[in-house]
Amino acid sequence: MAANRRPTLADVAREVGVSAKTVSRVLNEDGPASAQTREQVLAAVAKLGFQPNLMARNIRVGGPDTTIGLVIPDLGNPFFGAVARSIEDTVRDRGLTLLMGSSADDPDRERALTDKFLARRVSILMVVPSVGTDHSHLKTHRAAGLPVVFLDRPGVGLSTDSVVSSNRAGAHDGVAHLIAHGHRRIGFVGDLPTKLYTRRERLAGYRAALQEADIPYDRSLVTDAHDQHGASTATSRLLSLADPPTALFAGNNIVALGIITELARTKRKDVAVIAFDDVELAEALEPALTVVAQNPEEIGRTAATTALARLDGDRSRARSITVPTRLIVRGSGERPAPMP
Repeated sequence: MAANRRPTLADVAREVGVSAKTVSRVLNEDGPASAQTREQVLAAVAKLGFQPNLMARNIRVGGPDTTIGLVIPDLGNPFFGAVARSIEDTVRDRGLTLLMGSSADDPDRERALTDKFLARRVSILMVVPSVGTDHSHLKTHRAAGLPVVFLDRPGVGLSTDSVVSSNRAGAHDGVAHLIAHGHRRIGFVGDLPTKLYTRRERLAGYRAALQEADIPYDRSLVTDAHDQHGASTATSRLLSLADPPTALFAGNNIVALGIITELARTKRKDVAVIAFDDVELAEALEPALTVVAQNPEEIGRTAATTALARLDGDRSRARSITVPTRLIVRGSGERPAPMP
């Protein structure tokens, strides 16, 4: 066998001196084989390093794979990493393995990933939807019993389970906290694209808090960024206004890092900051970062238990589950507004 070729079923059969069908019966435990033959086959498998093609087997027998397909926007975002880890922890005892891919918030890449997962007959499909994606192509799979769960954002064109954070209420609470400390000029730095579900919900919470406090909505105080550099640039632009904000609300954790970087670069210690979603080492900052914390572990656990229930035969109506956020006060959001 060539050194650069993966061993095959035929290689194992040749090593033992039996037919490929006999090797298949031993590995799949679906037919008669003597104890001696079984021992020889397993020894050859170990010697050659043969790995059965589970996907091919599942397609052949018409059964699902023992995997879960998870599509997320960004493998580098700690929030989605925590969600994935929680899903994996929840399904491990069921003998299921988590496979994951990044869509980069691109509808075409998301569709390509879901098609690959479907081709290998995953037991469960979980998706963080990209803006502009139509999920109606999953209807036949859902109707055939495949558990499909949307995470962080609801999907479009498919009635199925979804698990999201309390985005609007959380943003409202964060902005109301800034208002309570005397701020009336509050900047909002949101995510992109602007049609993103989480961005729209958090902006709605921001506006609701302003309205409750009789503070006029000022479009010049609302901007967007999709990465840390963009958030730094947006922060600089806001603080350069003729009537700049005295407080900033970051629409997510990546945006928050850009805001913090810009404030540190310009040595601005007079601007209050609250971030939606927690940031690694937030407590090590000076002052420590006040956040509206999501619960990615609960989101992942809820999504996994919901999907497992569907796998076990739950055919009740699709449900949308909202996981609460909580305000964590650490110091940056409690800087008082400057005196008039």
